Amino acid sequence: MNSPSTAEEALKTTPLHALQVELEGKMVPFAGFEMAVNFPLGVLGEHKYTRAAAGLFDVSHMGQVRLHGAGRAEALESLLPADVANLAPGAMRYSQLTNDQGGIIDDLMVTNAGDYLYLVVNGANKDGDLAHMQAALPGGVTVEHRTGDALLALQGPAAAAVMARLAPGAETLVFMTSMAVKVGGADCHVARSGYTGEDGFEISLPGACAEELARLLLDQDEVASIGLGARDSLRLEAGLCLHGHDIDTATTPIEAGLNWSIQKRRRQMGGFPGAAVIQAQFRDGPARKRVGILPEGRAPAREGTVIVDSVGNDIGVVTSGGFGPSLGSPLAMGYVTAAHASAGTPLGLVVRGKTLPAQVAKMPFVPTNYFRV
Repeated sequence: MNSPSTAEEALKTTPLHALQVELEGKMVPFAGFEMAVNFPLGVLGEHKYTRAAAGLFDVSHMGQVRLHGAGRAEALESLLPADVANLAPGAMRYSQLTNDQGGIIDDLMVTNAGDYLYLVVNGANKDGDLAHMQAALPGGVTVEHRTGDALLALQGPAAAAVMARLAPGAETLVFMTSMAVKVGGADCHVARSGYTGEDGFEISLPGACAEELARLLLDQDEVASIGLGARDSLRLEAGLCLHGHDIDTATTPIEAGLNWSIQKRRRQMGGFPGAAVIQAQFRDGPARKRVGILPEGRAPAREGTVIVDSVGNDIGVVTSGGFGPSLGSPLAMGYVTAAHASAGTPLGLVVRGKTLPAQVAKMPFVPTNYFRV
């Protein structure tokens, strides 16, 4: 997910645009597209509905890319710190394209789809990501931007029952695995993954088939259409990073607490941009860390809020913040100096000239419900 784009840009539309308008979606500029931020149920209602049943999200603004050619896994490893070469067929990993300083150009999902690698990158970054990969990957590896494909996310505890009904076999997938399967007659690539903290599926399919499938999904009693607003509040409660806010080109995966996304072989061998910086942070620890933050009281702390210690020293900044509908209170994440990163550490948040009390909290703020074995 990415930041809203400026209204002056010529906005693109997804294959579900007409359906979202028909469903009375509140359309806003987002990552270069006009998309629904919410539907009549409202952000709060949509958030809670996804937690209780199954929400259908249009995430077709994301970039879908296929890498073809011999040596594609090893080639991609030269651009990111994940172990791609040892991904089993159908398995997927979260990773980051890094720069020479270890900063995050973008975060993405990488899947071994058998004959090719399937990547999902952020919508606002996809053009830059494509140019970066095309310039850096060897000639034998081709980069195919799937501009005609749509991407739907079905998220929530009822998602598996819906998929079992419409795409028998898909419900057997476990978290971070995928398969090719027909859903409602359409040829799809289905992954058990998402950006909400809930169990769920992401469905890639030809854009021409997207509206028909979306209508079929929405015809299921458990499913409602959900906008970008609830997607953001859900991901914040799950402690998931938003590129351009919680992570960016000046933030390393280690500072962001994404150590788990760099497998042992890559930690040891390096061979990706910024490896020396990242390996040093693995060894010595970073100077700052991303943390969860729970403000006291009801006032939310928004992005850019300065964080101070108990004596008023500036120790960091909030990168995402808002109200957690499931948590029932404000929540935020941001970066603080490593000495202040332990759970329970008291903090101050400078809001409208006043310092409001808060403390460092463990993430996720709300337990995740990923389907594992």
